[in-house]
Amino acid sequence: MLRLPGSPALSAFRLDKLLAAARRSVPALSQIHAQYQHFVDLEQRLNAPQQAVLEKILTYGPSAPAATPQGQLLLAVPRPGTISPWSTKATDIARNCGLSAVHRIERGIAYYLQKTDGAVFTDTETQQLAALIHDRMIEAVLGNFEEA
Repeated sequence: MLRLPGSPALSAFRLDKLLAAARRSVPALSQIHAQYQHFVDLEQRLNAPQQAVLEKILTYGPSAPAATPQGQLLLAVPRPGTISPWSTKATDIARNCGLSAVHRIERGIAYYLQKTDGAVFTDTETQQLAALIHDRMIEAVLGNFEEA
């Protein structure tokens, strides 16, 4: 499985709105960063030109300065065992661009959360934050990329 980071997942307005809502549950929350993550299931490795095409396909939306996100990761992805409409369309586009080795592309959102004092979130705080960042009917929240 190939993982490719994407563009910012939320506008500044939506990020501020999420941060305000999250602070009602976890007042010590200082920062949230949200970035798309793409997961590509391949039937075989891509060569350099194919990799370049895939990266071009997955480059969309606003760009952000390159930075290494800090904080605890919560990864919102489609529920295991389901295929999102976004995945269906993205996979079709990749195949139409000659990437027959692509079995499936899926997208999640990586949320990086930090407390003002840098402390680790408690299990209760993590559950409260997870409830705010996903729709439990169609998404799951994971604690690391390997689970995806």
